[in-house]
Formats: sequence, structure tokens, C-alpha cells
Amino acid sequence: MGSKWVTEKFTGDNDFGLWKVKMETMLIQQMCEKALMGEGALPVTMSQAKKTEMVDNVRSAIVLCLGDKVLRDVAKEPTATSMWSKLECLYMTKSLAHRQFLKQQLYLFKSVVSHWGDEEGGVFHLGSDAL
Repeated sequence: MGSKWVTEKFTGDNDFGLWKVKMETMLIQQMCEKALMGEGALPVTMSQAKKTEMVDNVRSAIVLCLGDKVLRDVAKEPTATSMWSKLECLYMTKSLAHRQFLKQQLYLFKSVVSHWGDEEGGVFHLGSDAL
């Protein structure tokens, strides 16, 4: 009984971290996640033909789950391991840097209450300025 897993394509605009988790889960379901670590991580009892087939299957799964723009960035990588590493290098750092930037903006957000308007009740204006 086979199962079909559909994973959203990574286009560079969606969250790489979540896509990576989904891909790893899909590869675990297909029992070929160790191929991401390279052929050296595969059991020595496995035949070379089986190892090659598994590595090719993982590379194919990655290619099929990438959008065109992202695929152009990594298509020249010869193995699944090198393709995975390049994806992490290109997109995980951007994702982490972007998250760090957003957190910094959140914590640095400061509401400034300035009084302008009439003297009686005061009309307040809320603004923000970065430190």
C-alpha cells in the first residue's frame, strides 16, 4: 500500500524552515532521509546500486518540490546532499536574519505620545520611532 505525500513547493517567498521540516518528514516516510547525509551515511550492507537509487530519489523529490526560481539556484548541484546544503545556505540564513530583524523591530518599537491640539482635553497622536 503506497502513500502519496504532497508538499507545497518552496518558491523563496514561503517559509524555508517549515518547508524543510515537511521535506524531511516526507523523506522519512519514504525511508530515504539518510541519503541527505551522503552516501557514506547509508548502511554498508546496502548495495551500491540501491544507494545510488536512493540518492537519486531524494534529489528528484527535492527538485519536484522547488519552484522555478529556487530550482535555478540549485539545479547544477550534482547530489541531493550538496543541493540540500546550498538551499540551507541560501535560504535558511535569510530566513533567520529576517526573523531576527523582525524581532528586533518588535522590541525596539516605542510608542511616543506627543500632545498636540487644544489645551483642554488634548488630542493625542501615537507614533513610533526607532532607537
